[in-house]
Amino acid sequence: MIISLARSTMLPRVAALAAATTLLFAGAAPVAANVTVDVTVDAAAPPALAAGTHGAARTHGAGATTGAFADAGDENEGADCVVPGLPDAGSLPSNSRLPDPFRKLNGSRITSRADWRCLREETKRLAEKFVYGEKPPKPSSVTGTVTSTGITVNVSHNGRSAGFSASVSLPSGTGPFPAVVVIGGFGADTAAIRAAGAAVISYDPYAVGREGTPRSNKQGAFYTIYGSSSSTGLLLAWSWGVSRIIDVIEQSGGDLLKADATGVTGCSRFGKGAFVAGAFDQRIALTMPIESGSAGAPIFRGIPGEGAQSLSSAYGEQPWLGDAFGSFTGSPARLPVDTHQIVAMVAPRGLFVMDNPQITNLGPRSASVAALGGAEVYKALGAGEDITYWSDVQDGSHCANRPEWRTPLQQHIQKFLLRTGNAPGAMRISSRAAGNLAEWRDWQTPALGGGSGDTTAPSTPGTLAASGVTATGATLTWAASTDDVGVTGYDVLRAPGASGGTFTQAGSSATTSFSDTGLTPNTTYRYQVRARDAAGNASPVSNTVQVTTQPGPATGGCTALATVQTQWATGYVVQPLTVTNTGTSAISGWTVTFTLPAGHTLTGSWNVTATVSGQNVTFRNTGHNGSLAPGAATTSVGFQVSRPNGDTTLPSGYACT
Repeated sequence: MIISLARSTMLPRVAALAAATTLLFAGAAPVAANVTVDVTVDAAAPPALAAGTHGAARTHGAGATTGAFADAGDENEGADCVVPGLPDAGSLPSNSRLPDPFRKLNGSRITSRADWRCLREETKRLAEKFVYGEKPPKPSSVTGTVTSTGITVNVSHNGRSAGFSASVSLPSGTGPFPAVVVIGGFGADTAAIRAAGAAVISYDPYAVGREGTPRSNKQGAFYTIYGSSSSTGLLLAWSWGVSRIIDVIEQSGGDLLKADATGVTGCSRFGKGAFVAGAFDQRIALTMPIESGSAGAPIFRGIPGEGAQSLSSAYGEQPWLGDAFGSFTGSPARLPVDTHQIVAMVAPRGLFVMDNPQITNLGPRSASVAALGGAEVYKALGAGEDITYWSDVQDGSHCANRPEWRTPLQQHIQKFLLRTGNAPGAMRISSRAAGNLAEWRDWQTPALGGGSGDTTAPSTPGTLAASGVTATGATLTWAASTDDVGVTGYDVLRAPGASGGTFTQAGSSATTSFSDTGLTPNTTYRYQVRARDAAGNASPVSNTVQVTTQPGPATGGCTALATVQTQWATGYVVQPLTVTNTGTSAISGWTVTFTLPAGHTLTGSWNVTATVSGQNVTFRNTGHNGSLAPGAATTSVGFQVSRPNGDTTLPSGYACT
């Protein structure tokens, strides 16, 4: 069955590929047309992906960080955990209920939040072995570039090399910005993402794992590195590509994009990819899958009874799932892991699952059960307000931009990426497709103690004040916050203008003062500050203080060209007086001087600050027209002069500095 999508900007080569495949509700979604791909294929046969190869051991703290402001951490924080031997497929018992997400492989249940890190690793290994195939750790070499328009990724490992790239679209304002990776260029509303203050990274997953290929000959950058016969499915290959983008952002130094504030989204088949990417990379702060369907969020055990796209169909349509999943398409009750545990792998980071209750083939009832089951882990970790499942929508079109999601989408970006909000998560499950978790579980949620049990936020910082305002900086001070354990630092938030704009983090301080530098002269900013403690709890924001930087000296070269618009016997109007930046760098202010003929008098001017001394006139820019990029010009300036009757001379000596 072919589904007509609400938006279509598919690359011609992707469209041709998709046309050759069978499209179901998980069907091909468009890829942003400005994503470019550069894949280097080594003609030599690459080695097969070694089983059981995981990241190098790392030492981590005992407790999982909970709450909206959890640190991005490592790609896989449990890589050093000792995992018992995984069961063999042939020995797996049948269990119609959902596996207990709190039970370890040795049969015991975790008792503290500190235990979750290694239980998550066990869950990850089970999911890799039986569902998705293995996601290898970071390759030996990952390099690339980050610009305001694109990201390049170059990977080398075991003598094999591949590369791909993605486009970047920045929001308005001053960076560095958080960013949302939009898989396939098709996911959550990109206009709403940018309006909330986050950049959009349009990532073409087909460059990393192509559809329309047999399982024995998979293609794309991932399979160039790890072998075309790798048993890893496309979803984890796409996830691997997202992780490599984050690697490059981390290496870039964070001047343009923040490596610790990355989200991921996608719809339909790309919703499956977003779901898996967020589960398998703990640096992703916000995961937003949309209408992911079978092989996405819906519990495998519920799909046959709901009438969603069958597991055999999803497995056979494209090599999305790992090769090993083929033996479970007719017997999902034998799986030792289900998707409620994949939801739990995201915990305690932000998760916003968007679904469509009006298309049964998408399995929305089974998806709601997965969300409800995973939410029990969120609650046990003290992060129950960090998960949202939302299927309460009116429009039944597949992958439509829905007005019901715009506000919560921006609230999630503010909370998890900008870190300026605290809106709680919600379970907005449509009555059309409401699952009942009680029917699927025979386990209860434990009260986990220990670990990072601190859930008390610091008090609001005292009165925020600004001083020492210069053309490019300002000093902020505030009164200290208090906390039941201890305040570890303060986040300083900044927004452009006297109103509107989005507060983003400008910096942090371990004391009660902060000097903000690199500001634009003659520009207004607003500031807030909040405290945080070692557990990641953040206080409410302080009062808002407004500053306007001092005018700065003009930099670079400029010219002034006068055009006489009209004249009469006793006067004339010059409009425009065009000021052009002729330098190679941006200027933040300019001054134009000229001389009036004897007897001429300036009677009016606009869009400048004018000073007259005898016949000498000085024009300085106003707040809105002083900043000019190289080659840019302003044509808003003009003036009027009166003169003696019959005198036809005009001003002279125009100069710009």
